[in-house]
Amino acid sequence: MLRVVFMGTPEFAVPALEAVRSRHEIVAVYTQADKPVGRGLGLRPPPVKSKALELGLPVFQPEKLTDAGEFDKLAALRPDIIIVVAYGKILRRNILELPRLGCVNIHSSLLPRWRGAAPIQWAILAGDRESGVTTMHLVEELDAGDILLQARTPISAEDTAGSLHDRLAKMGSELILPTLEGLEQGTLRGVSQDASQVTHASKLTKEMEWLDPAQSARELELRVRGLSPWPGTSLWVKGDSAGQRLKVKKARLREDIQGPEGKIFERAGMLLLGTRQGSLELVLTQWEGKKEVDAGAFLNGLRGKGESLPLAIGFPGPGTSG
Repeated sequence: MLRVVFMGTPEFAVPALEAVRSRHEIVAVYTQADKPVGRGLGLRPPPVKSKALELGLPVFQPEKLTDAGEFDKLAALRPDIIIVVAYGKILRRNILELPRLGCVNIHSSLLPRWRGAAPIQWAILAGDRESGVTTMHLVEELDAGDILLQARTPISAEDTAGSLHDRLAKMGSELILPTLEGLEQGTLRGVSQDASQVTHASKLTKEMEWLDPAQSARELELRVRGLSPWPGTSLWVKGDSAGQRLKVKKARLREDIQGPEGKIFERAGMLLLGTRQGSLELVLTQWEGKKEVDAGAFLNGLRGKGESLPLAIGFPGPGTSG
């Protein structure tokens, strides 16, 4: 049994925390500070903190691990290993070299593909056929450590970033136990990453939500899935001088249908967006401030307001809020 310090913050890290707790002694859980949420800006604890407290584990939330005394507190715990899962803070060399078995990370991609902040989303945005999780030794360079173990999963045509996130979180929790066993027994050796195969998954921004019909229907379908649930995807419908946001909650690729580019139109009861190559079927949509509807309800709503298709698509002006 190993003495483990676990460092993680979001929901993705919770299954791994539970798995490690089932086999090893977790002497401390490090997570980020509680964050203000909602209109009242009440403080909400990170998911890892909530689970750790439920399990009766000691929780630490230092602003900076480099602050005076924080390293000494960590060193006093005498961890055999530090496990890092989406902690959100950079570990310096003195921490990386502290445990006798080093620091191990669970990363949600098949490294060296998709190093960085949003590997799950970019795997879908790029049209990858598979994804997976990697356990690796942490080094000072971001996501560049030696690979320990990997597990793979196909990306289906129905996968969103949300569904793939949940699957990879479970896979990561299953992969960390044989990783720890191999390190403890001295039978697991890391393998260097192939630098020629590195790709980078940049951070997502709210501005990425806008769908551009100048792209192909295939590219837009990947965006709808890859940016769900956050930041989501939207069309800016030019119904009046101000325009209006139409959120696209679910879409389907229809390369067999070609319609007016840059406009929402109807074909055989389907609601479609015409692009330069094929059409995007708008399966579920939501006007801002309204409920989510299917194509039939959307069309009925237009008729009820005395409006008709096609609807032209543009882009919002600067400063439009999300």
